[in-house]
Amino acid sequence: MRPSSSASDPGLFDEILARGPVRTAVGDRSWLTALLEVEVALARVQADVGLIAPDAAAAIAAAAHPDRFDIGALGRAAAGPGNPVLPLVEALRAAVPAAAAGSVHKGATSQDVVDTAAMLVAHRALGPLLADLAGAADAAAGLARRYRDAPMAGRTLLQRAEPVTIGFTAAGWLAGLDEAAGLLAGVRDTRLAVQLGGSVGTLAAYGDDGPALPGRLAERLGLAAAPLPWHTNRVRIGELAGALGTAAGAIGKVARDVTLLAQSEVAEVAEGRPGRSSAMPHKRNPVAAVSAIACAAQAPGLVATLLTAMVQEYGRAAGAWHAEWRPLRELLTAVGAAAAWLRDCLTGLRVDEAAAAAKLGDADVTAHVRAAARLVDLVLADRGRP
Repeated sequence: MRPSSSASDPGLFDEILARGPVRTAVGDRSWLTALLEVEVALARVQADVGLIAPDAAAAIAAAAHPDRFDIGALGRAAAGPGNPVLPLVEALRAAVPAAAAGSVHKGATSQDVVDTAAMLVAHRALGPLLADLAGAADAAAGLARRYRDAPMAGRTLLQRAEPVTIGFTAAGWLAGLDEAAGLLAGVRDTRLAVQLGGSVGTLAAYGDDGPALPGRLAERLGLAAAPLPWHTNRVRIGELAGALGTAAGAIGKVARDVTLLAQSEVAEVAEGRPGRSSAMPHKRNPVAAVSAIACAAQAPGLVATLLTAMVQEYGRAAGAWHAEWRPLRELLTAVGAAAAWLRDCLTGLRVDEAAAAAKLGDADVTAHVRAAARLVDLVLADRGRP
């Protein structure tokens, strides 16, 4: 056994708390790639309107390959200016012909590049996150359909209540997951915008071409355009954080239900691949649900940090902007991991209809089953509508 891990190895807890593809999508290399893409796109759109030479833009694009840059060195150098953009720009200028060096990062400020890169990273990370949410919702829909008429005890305040159906319970999971995914998808499609304002947000460095540049940059990068620079207007970050936190809550609710229904004393569901105990071999732990809860539980604190950082001074924040970087990455990672775990959990979930029905005794559940089944049908039909 090796005494230590290499930088490329997953961390000791990563496969639990950073599960799935989002971890890579928000990693250092993905951030570096996004920062370089912003610089290239900025050069391209300036060349389009004649602010820099087309040859300069081409040279910047040719030099801006992530493999040419040392992430560790950039990180160490970032301590000087307080962000990694200046050392990256200096390295990029050194990598292009001298005639093109002045065209690198022309007219932009560091926050323009970091914020736009953050939107690219978030947009890309939300792709696999939404795919896992959809996979979990599809699994819930399958359970709702299959167990539409299978009676179980309804439970309120952790006490047994009137009968429902297993399918009705799963339909509730489905509705929450779909609603949360809809919020996230809306933010991804319309609210992740480019940032371009220059030193104080007026675009003055670009002259008469300034007002058109953010829209051109947005089109080239596949992001939304904002009517004004949002250097200290952090509503978009707040919306993203809120939608991620809501998704975490929806995921955690489903996972919590699974852990309760999987208790030995209830035993109405079980995960397809239960986890083992180091001390009690007889146990079959619902590890996917437990891990989904663990990941989702991190979200509220991270959301709170991002919302707190919305209060920023004048045209550029003294610290609050910097406070966003790590919690945004960690929030995407945590919610992405929660979604991946829940998809695993629900895809292989096993239901014990007999155990569920046994708790109802000899009671006539016909009317309750019929009422619950009607609502399951409505949820499934609504999901199928365009």
